[in-house]
Parts: sequence; structure tokens; C-alpha cells
Amino acid sequence: MMKLDILAFGAHPDDVELGCGGTLAKEIALGKKAGIVDLTRGELGTRGSAEIRDMESAAAAQILGVSIRENLNMRDGFFINDEEHQLAVIRMLRKYRPDIVLCNAIDDRHIDHGRASKLVSDACFLSGLMKIETEYIGEKQQQWRPKVVYHYIQWKNIQPDFVVDVSGYNHKKVEAILAYGSQFYDPNSNEPETPIATKNFLESLNYRSQDLGRLIGTDFGEGFTAERHLAVNSLADLL
Repeated sequence: MMKLDILAFGAHPDDVELGCGGTLAKEIALGKKAGIVDLTRGELGTRGSAEIRDMESAAAAQILGVSIRENLNMRDGFFINDEEHQLAVIRMLRKYRPDIVLCNAIDDRHIDHGRASKLVSDACFLSGLMKIETEYIGEKQQQWRPKVVYHYIQWKNIQPDFVVDVSGYNHKKVEAILAYGSQFYDPNSNEPETPIATKNFLESLNYRSQDLGRLIGTDFGEGFTAERHLAVNSLADLL
């Protein structure tokens, strides 16, 4: 099985691109292996369809350069944080054995985001327990617990615990987001308007990244929250 350095989870296709697309593009350019696991196909979305979003997510994955992208086919809007769903996430964690997991915002406008955040976080802990047995394609899996879990920022302007400098990679993030042509602003579309399909939302992606970059003295940034205290080996590690 392929071991990944970073595995990013999203409740819906496009969550990862919106929340941490620049960070993934940068880490991949630096030689890290990264992948994406979508929990649902976003079938309840007002615009587009699950089939369209399947194609869009594949195109976005290619733009970012991730090594793998999988979809767990959970029910959009109705998945819950129970044993069945935790085991599905655990199988992915044990399959790819990431050191770093990125996942949804802990609190957000869409109810799936906070729920996905807790589901993935709980699964990361449980995945390290050897007495929880799982199999993948008929083979027994070994326990695995990621070193850290970080939560990207979504609709709400949550105060980040740290900001990643994504200068030089924000354009790649925007390109991956725009691969979801069914979901975002298109002046020629006849589909219903949604909160994320407005011109303002599309523009807000840039000015949020620019503002976070401004706060850390760079051009663009992406913010994350952490589940534990952040540690550095030296004061010189800080930008």
C-alpha cells in the first residue's frame, strides 16, 4: 500500500480545495506525497449532480497533483459519527498511514463540516488501537495513528492557530477550485444561486488568503486550527 505524508479529508468534494488547496499544492511541490478522501459525493448540492462532481473532483485532484483521491460514498447531509462510519475512515487511515491529517473546520455554517471534523478526528484516535480490527480487500490492517490532526478554515472566519505561507501556490488552489464549474460563480449559468456560487464568495477566497498572508508578512496564507499545543524545535522555526 502507498504511504502518504498528508491525507486530507472533506465532507464534500471541493471542501479540501477550498480549505487547504494551496497548502497541499505547496507540500506536493516540496516532495511530499498527499491524498484526498471525500466522505460524500455532495449529492444534495443545489447545483450540479453527484456525477458531475465526480468528474470535477478528478480534474481538481490532477491540478493539485495528489497521489490518490477516494470517495467513501457516505450519505450527504445524513452521515453520522458512529462505529460504521468511523471504521470506514479508519480503513483509509490504515491503508495510507499518513503522518498528518487535514480535515473540516470544527464549527461551520454547513452541518456536515463540523460533523465530519469530529468523525475524522475520532477515527484518527481509534485507528491507533490494535484491538480494533479492520480489513481491506481481505487483508488484515495494522493499527495506525497520525502524528497530528489539523482543521482547515471554511465559511466562518475562525481564528487560526497557525498560518501556512502559500505564496506562489494560491493560483494553483484557485485553479483547482474553478475545476468545480457547477458549484461556483458563473455569470452564464441558469442554475439557482447559492451562497458559494456568488461573485463575492469567489473573490473572498483571494482576499482571505491575502489577509492571512498580510498578517504573517507574506502574499498569501491558509489558516488551520490544531488539537494540541504547537511545538517548535527553535525560535528560528517561526517565520
